[in-house]
Amino acid sequence: MSVARRPLLTATAAGTLLGALWFVPSANATVERPPAQAQETRSSGSAQQDLALADTGGVDTTPYLVGGAAFLGVGTGLVAFAVRRGAHTAW
Repeated sequence: MSVARRPLLTATAAGTLLGALWFVPSANATVERPPAQAQETRSSGSAQQDLALADTGGVDTTPYLVGGAAFLGVGTGLVAFAVRRGAHTAW
């Protein structure tokens, strides 16, 4: 690989990372409905439930887990490739 192409690859990787981070959901601490209504809808006639930490209301986290695992796999592959390639280059 040419030395002149390395800054271009670095800029592309940084842009890709920033683009991916754009879609990470933010953790806003806002209430969507008053607590009295939230309590009534959650209990729905059953015994009072204690809310757990980070209770998201049943949001499906499967895409985040699959995406995270995919990025972890790609990152591991890139590191392994760099180590393998670095072992064969002479200084």
